[in-house]
Amino acid sequence: MIEWVPLASGARPVPRPVAAPLVWAGAFGGALTLVALLNGTVGAGRPGPALVALSLLAALLGLCARFTAAPGTALLCWLSLNGFAIPPAGTLTWAGRRDALWLACLLGAALVGTALARLVHARAAYRRLGTETGAEPAEPGLGDV
Repeated sequence: MIEWVPLASGARPVPRPVAAPLVWAGAFGGALTLVALLNGTVGAGRPGPALVALSLLAALLGLCARFTAAPGTALLCWLSLNGFAIPPAGTLTWAGRRDALWLACLLGAALVGTALARLVHARAAYRRLGTETGAEPAEPGLGDV
């Protein structure tokens, strides 16, 4: 006899983050692709738009990664930014404060993306726990602060 069971029954675990090597592969390929597209459309020698695009890529990759993948993601995005978005193309340089700021922006974007994903997953798990026991978790109102 076949028994029909709803798929949503039981506790659902928090999604597991993607392994760091897969995130880094996405960062490497995505960063090179973004820099190539921006060099073709905006032109080489304009690192501002490239930094913004790579920061968004790092944040998006952070949504599915662990915190430990953030430094590698930032470094791979910075390598593409430094190596191909500023002249001379194909040469890595270190310009002190500028490159430290770029690395900090990329690392911050990756960490913000990861933290945002963890908060969303934790809140969803908290809500699921409240609905399984039959009691809706209390939302703090203006008078509860």
